[in-house]
Amino acid sequence: MTFCIGIKVAEGLIALADGRITAGAQVTSARKMSMHGPSGQRFLVMTSGLRSVRDKTVAYFEREMAAAGQPFPSMLDAVGAFCRCLRRVMAEDKAALADSGLKFNLHAILGGQLADDREPMLFLIYPEGNWIQVDERTPYLSIGATAYGKPILDRALKPGTTMASALKIAYLSFDSSRVSSADVGFPLDMVTFSAIDRVWREAQFDDDDLRRQRQWWNTHIKGLVDRMPEGPWASALMPDADWT
Repeated sequence: MTFCIGIKVAEGLIALADGRITAGAQVTSARKMSMHGPSGQRFLVMTSGLRSVRDKTVAYFEREMAAAGQPFPSMLDAVGAFCRCLRRVMAEDKAALADSGLKFNLHAILGGQLADDREPMLFLIYPEGNWIQVDERTPYLSIGATAYGKPILDRALKPGTTMASALKIAYLSFDSSRVSSADVGFPLDMVTFSAIDRVWREAQFDDDDLRRQRQWWNTHIKGLVDRMPEGPWASALMPDADWT
């Protein structure tokens, strides 16, 4: 399974992807996030689904970019090309996968700001090759096993959230999924794109790198539970305080 999230705030883009790969009892790691395009015109691709479908789609995508001989003018052009490649792979491989008992499955998140784009863009592409774009009401897109990490995104993330705070929210969303899903785990790839200088910044973290943040969150969330005002359930459901 996969955990990938892309966030758009006023300061730019944030993306996070886990690196755990599970196949039966086997656990390995692989990057689910990749950067494409020449320097100064790079954009992000994250994927969830069958690895073979992902690799073939990205290979066709890279070949189409090379054949064009120039960068995509806009993220819409990049998304259109990726969708064409995905549909081609579906036409070639869907029946054979079905014969083997496998469902054709690939979701992707593409993000960046290319020459003709007025602002950073973020798109979610479905297996059929159609797509949606992030909007202000829900300033994030997610693919994979993201249900456990969704509540903190919906509660805490707003379009005006600072990039520093959005990075913390993205990590906590991943951490919630990691705790509740055995298929999500380290290593963790994180990138940011600043709308100010239009520069991508990348980092990878292991379990030990984020131990302090994890322990801090565990301690404080338990403390908040203890300090929460008692609800009306206390008098109805708790034994009398004087009972021994």
